[in-house]
Amino acid sequence: MPLFRCSAISGASSGLGRALALALAAPGAVLHLSGRDSERLAETARLVRARGAEASETAFDVRDAEAAAAWLARAGRLDLVIANAGLSGGTGRGNAESLEQIRAIIEANVVGVVNTVVPALELMRRQPPAADGVRGRIAVIASLAAFVPAPGAPTYCASKAFADTWTVATAETAARSGILITSICPGYIATPMTAANRFPMPGLMPAGRAAELVLRAIARGRRRVAFPWWLALAARCLGLLPPRLAGALLGRAEGKAPLELRR
Repeated sequence: MPLFRCSAISGASSGLGRALALALAAPGAVLHLSGRDSERLAETARLVRARGAEASETAFDVRDAEAAAAWLARAGRLDLVIANAGLSGGTGRGNAESLEQIRAIIEANVVGVVNTVVPALELMRRQPPAADGVRGRIAVIASLAAFVPAPGAPTYCASKAFADTWTVATAETAARSGILITSICPGYIATPMTAANRFPMPGLMPAGRAAELVLRAIARGRRRVAFPWWLALAARCLGLLPPRLAGALLGRAEGKAPLELRR
């Protein structure tokens, strides 16, 4: 029987979300998958079922609080919820971010995380504890960008800083209710999201390997995991530099590509 018998993953249509779904897929496992792209989400579900797990798929946008809460409520008992859905975008070659891009990233990476985690907490508090005393586990996908004020992706970095800080701070009170929460801060992962980057990505990691590290940290009850460790250390050091010096160093690099906003 899998450790996480019943799991829910947002943003499961591709990238790390799909890799997490495949890593959790095994006979006896039940996965509730969500994403905005119904066709890609259906492909993830097909791959999950091919590994012997059950899968349900629900297409919606995590910025829709009612849809997110309804998705989780239909799942029944949940051992694990992973708030993975998010958007990435930056300044490209030094252009200013548009107000539309700023709002889209904040709504997905901040509001979307809250829309997923808060109802998950409410549901898990009502669940009876398992034999180990744990009522459920929740993971939020942040980023090493949370530690770095990068001029090339200001809103993305800020949104991931919120995701990490809010998750770690919330973990203390959640633990008193038997719910374990983990903030996941990965470096560069080979996904369609990072494929648009036009700058060096040290430590670029296959999505499958990243999924293994994520699930291992969740199983151990870690409140935060940041990897690869050497890049996490570098990010922490950069974040401690005086702002003018950090800006001078980071401002030399090309930023993330601007977000392609859906109309």
